[in-house]
Amino acid sequence: MSAININDILKELGVEATNSGTSTGQKHFGSGQMIESYSPVDGKLIGKVSTTSASEYAQVMDSATAAFKTWRLLPAPQRGEIVRQFGQKLREKKDALGKLVSYEMGKSLQEGWGEVQEMIDICDFAVGLSRQLYGLTMHSERPMHRMYEQWHPMGVVGIISAFNFPVAVWSWNTALAWVCGDVCVWKPSEKAPICGVACQNIFAEVLKENDLPEGICCLVNGGKEVGEWISNDKRIPLVSATGSTRMGKQVGEAVAKRLGYSLLELGGNNAIIITENADLEATLVGAVFGAVGTAGQRCTSTRRLIVHSSKYDEVKEKMVKAYGQLKIGDPLDMANHVGPLIDKEATEMYLNAIEKAKAEGGNFIVEGEVLSGVGYESGCYVKPCIAEVKNDYEIVCNETFAPILYLIKYETLEEAIEMQNAVPQGLSSAIMTTNLREAELFLSAAGSDCGIANVNIGTSGAEIGGAFGGEKETGGGRESGSDAWKAYMRRQTNTINYSTGVPLAQGIKFDL
Repeated sequence: MSAININDILKELGVEATNSGTSTGQKHFGSGQMIESYSPVDGKLIGKVSTTSASEYAQVMDSATAAFKTWRLLPAPQRGEIVRQFGQKLREKKDALGKLVSYEMGKSLQEGWGEVQEMIDICDFAVGLSRQLYGLTMHSERPMHRMYEQWHPMGVVGIISAFNFPVAVWSWNTALAWVCGDVCVWKPSEKAPICGVACQNIFAEVLKENDLPEGICCLVNGGKEVGEWISNDKRIPLVSATGSTRMGKQVGEAVAKRLGYSLLELGGNNAIIITENADLEATLVGAVFGAVGTAGQRCTSTRRLIVHSSKYDEVKEKMVKAYGQLKIGDPLDMANHVGPLIDKEATEMYLNAIEKAKAEGGNFIVEGEVLSGVGYESGCYVKPCIAEVKNDYEIVCNETFAPILYLIKYETLEEAIEMQNAVPQGLSSAIMTTNLREAELFLSAAGSDCGIANVNIGTSGAEIGGAFGGEKETGGGRESGSDAWKAYMRRQTNTINYSTGVPLAQGIKFDL
């Protein structure tokens, strides 16, 4: 039995037990089939949302494109003020929204609250950014001319998010897009749709209080077809999609065919290299949390430990001991370390991956299984497991969204880096070492090929200030901090002639 009263949580967030799946600001409408959201925590029905029909999607896009004409003309600092108000409401509703995230997705309550805190943090970042959308000035080769660059909003931004971070990743995109002057159409994961409705309700309050167009923030629920509508819609210049590599390739291809822009944050197959100079006590914390946090359902989850031969047996012994102490159960009970997978389909993928690893020669030093009995009635709880493998196993080169950790031995650091980089994905990576030369080699051009490379911290987790994303089959996109805001704007070069003549570039003469 879950430690919260979900009905009280939904009431506090303004979510009805049966809600529409289509929304533009304050308006809710929908006639499509219902998506039922069951909690992986206890298997109980949380609520239902209706899917968006084609005609309703057309209404949403009409509302969004109309709102953009107003929103883009609001000065950026004023747009930042609206985002500030959203962040304040998130502070007020952090407890309730965090509990909903935990209950609908299955991550620990601390992680649920942490996800809402990320939303608050990106709002703070975006508020400051609203006064820093800087362009460049440059000298013209022509006398009495001035050149500069400026950035303009792109228009409607389509956002397709995944179940594992049902609210944070949406906010990474929307907070930046909003201060840049864009409006957003969001398709949340059909595996966590209630979280999307809750976020929509919270921002709708801000829109209403400021008498702003409802189309600034739009929600469309549904399956693959809704993602296809967004990807193929020429009225959406930018599509930001988070999910599997397979999904990202489909989105990227569809958007590219119409010469649009795509921002893709896809799969990860993240490794920690543990050198002979590693502090093993610190290493253990990063490795275990990276592997079992969110039940291995983070794109930054640690999938592989690449361990120096001199430390291999010791690391192996410590990891087995640590896994023996893990508490698996209701994620809303903070005494537990590991919650459930998102659904029974995920448990099947977990079991299939274990069988494939064994078939290729993997030796499981901590066996995996689907748990049953009191507290595990949903059928989504699994035991985190560890297997000794070789890096070139086919299953090791593929991402499995589950708490399966692969243990791999190496002899030289160059060999370890080559192993780490040998998989198709390139999101997050880490090295555990107290040796400066090893750390610097790992961070050099000859080192990690990932978008994120850490020293003496694990692969999992990221701070708002840094741009988040990866290379290769991870998609190449960047979200959140740094200069990621530029992805949501179009660059324009301007030249102003304040002379009485019209001199041409490169000294060209053209007399009439």
